[in-house]
Amino acid sequence: QVQLVESGGGLVQAGGSLRLSCTASGSIFSIDTMSWYRRAPGKQRELVARLTSGGGTIYADSVKGRFTISRDAAKNAVYLQMNSLTPEDTAVYYCWILQMGSGYWGQGTQVTVSS
Repeated sequence: QVQLVESGGGLVQAGGSLRLSCTASGSIFSIDTMSWYRRAPGKQRELVARLTSGGGTIYADSVKGRFTISRDAAKNAVYLQMNSLTPEDTAVYYCWILQMGSGYWGQGTQVTVSS
Protein backbone atom coordinates (compact mmCIF):
# COMPACT_ATOMS: atom_id res chain seq x y z
CA GLN A 1 0.00 0.00 0.00
CA VAL A 2 1.09 3.52 -0.83
CA GLN A 3 -0.28 6.59 0.87
CA LEU A 4 0.08 10.14 -0.37
CA VAL A 5 -0.49 13.08 1.95
CA GLU A 6 -0.76 16.56 0.50
CA SER A 7 -0.54 19.87 2.29
CA GLY A 8 -0.04 23.55 1.61
CA GLY A 9 -3.33 24.51 0.04
CA GLY A 10 -5.35 27.47 1.19
CA LEU A 11 -6.77 30.85 0.32
CA VAL A 12 -4.51 33.42 -1.29
CA GLN A 13 -5.00 36.69 -3.10
CA ALA A 14 -4.27 37.03 -6.80
CA GLY A 15 -0.57 37.56 -7.36
CA GLY A 16 0.34 35.56 -4.28
CA SER A 17 2.20 32.32 -3.88
CA LEU A 18 1.65 28.91 -2.34
CA ARG A 19 3.81 25.82 -2.01
CA LEU A 20 2.14 22.44 -2.12
CA SER A 21 3.78 19.38 -0.64
CA CYS A 22 3.06 15.70 -1.12
CA THR A 23 4.77 12.95 0.82
CA ALA A 24 4.55 9.28 -0.08
CA SER A 25 4.72 6.55 2.52
CA GLY A 26 4.12 2.84 2.80
CA SER A 27 5.46 0.44 0.21
CA ILE A 28 7.79 2.84 -1.55
CA PHE A 29 10.49 1.18 -3.64
CA SER A 30 11.28 3.23 -6.71
CA ILE A 31 9.10 6.11 -7.80
CA ASP A 32 9.23 6.70 -11.53
CA THR A 33 7.14 9.80 -12.00
CA MET A 34 5.64 12.38 -9.67
CA SER A 35 2.96 14.75 -10.86
CA TRP A 36 0.47 17.36 -9.82
CA TYR A 37 -3.01 17.51 -11.31
CA ARG A 38 -5.88 19.85 -10.59
CA ARG A 39 -9.61 19.89 -11.01
CA ALA A 40 -11.32 23.25 -11.21
CA PRO A 41 -15.06 23.59 -10.55
CA GLY A 42 -17.01 22.28 -13.51
CA LYS A 43 -13.89 21.12 -15.36
CA GLN A 44 -12.06 17.88 -15.89
CA ARG A 45 -8.92 17.03 -14.01
CA GLU A 46 -5.84 18.26 -15.85
CA LEU A 47 -2.11 17.74 -15.59
CA VAL A 48 -0.35 20.72 -14.05
CA ALA A 49 3.24 19.51 -13.82
CA ARG A 50 5.18 16.27 -14.08
CA LEU A 51 8.65 15.29 -12.96
CA THR A 52 10.25 12.07 -14.12
CA SER A 53 12.88 10.08 -12.27
CA GLY A 54 15.39 11.30 -14.84
CA GLY A 55 14.65 14.90 -14.00
CA GLY A 56 12.54 15.74 -17.01
CA THR A 57 9.65 18.13 -16.48
CA ILE A 58 6.37 18.87 -18.22
CA TYR A 59 4.15 21.84 -17.45
CA ALA A 60 0.71 22.84 -18.59
CA ASP A 61 0.93 25.87 -20.84
CA SER A 62 -1.22 27.83 -18.41
CA VAL A 63 1.34 27.50 -15.59
CA LYS A 64 4.65 27.69 -17.45
CA GLY A 65 6.91 30.30 -15.94
CA ARG A 66 4.81 30.52 -12.77
CA PHE A 67 4.86 27.02 -11.27
CA THR A 68 7.84 24.84 -10.45
CA ILE A 69 7.77 21.16 -9.59
CA SER A 70 10.55 19.63 -7.54
CA ARG A 71 11.20 16.55 -5.46
CA ASP A 72 13.15 15.37 -2.47
CA ALA A 73 13.94 11.76 -3.19
CA ALA A 74 15.18 11.11 0.32
CA LYS A 75 11.81 12.13 1.73
CA ASN A 76 9.73 10.62 -1.09
CA ALA A 77 8.23 14.06 -1.47
CA VAL A 78 7.20 16.24 -4.36
CA TYR A 79 6.52 19.94 -4.23
CA LEU A 80 4.74 22.50 -6.36
CA GLN A 81 5.81 26.10 -5.97
CA MET A 82 3.06 28.30 -7.35
CA ASN A 83 3.73 31.97 -7.98
CA SER A 84 1.73 34.77 -9.53
CA LEU A 85 -1.48 32.94 -8.79
CA THR A 86 -4.68 33.98 -10.54
CA PRO A 87 -8.33 33.12 -9.84
CA GLU A 88 -8.11 30.67 -12.76
CA ASP A 89 -5.74 28.58 -10.65
CA THR A 90 -8.51 27.89 -8.15
CA ALA A 91 -8.93 24.12 -7.99
CA VAL A 92 -8.38 21.01 -5.96
CA TYR A 93 -4.79 19.94 -6.52
CA TYR A 94 -3.89 16.26 -6.50
CA CYS A 95 -0.57 14.55 -6.17
CA TRP A 96 0.00 11.43 -8.32
CA ILE A 97 2.93 9.06 -8.43
CA LEU A 98 3.83 6.17 -10.70
CA GLN A 99 5.70 3.27 -9.18
CA MET A 100 6.41 -0.05 -10.87
CA GLY A 101 3.56 0.46 -13.29
CA SER A 102 0.98 1.45 -10.68
CA GLY A 103 -0.41 4.93 -10.13
CA TYR A 104 -1.44 6.38 -6.79
CA TRP A 105 -3.46 9.49 -5.98
CA GLY A 106 -3.47 11.77 -3.01
CA GLN A 107 -6.68 13.01 -1.43
CA GLY A 108 -6.36 16.50 -2.85
CA THR A 109 -5.80 19.93 -1.36
CA GLN A 110 -7.93 22.97 -2.10
CA VAL A 111 -6.33 26.09 -3.55
CA THR A 112 -8.52 29.17 -3.76
CA VAL A 113 -7.28 32.39 -5.34
CA SER A 114 -9.33 35.50 -4.70
CA SER A 115 -9.38 38.45 -7.07
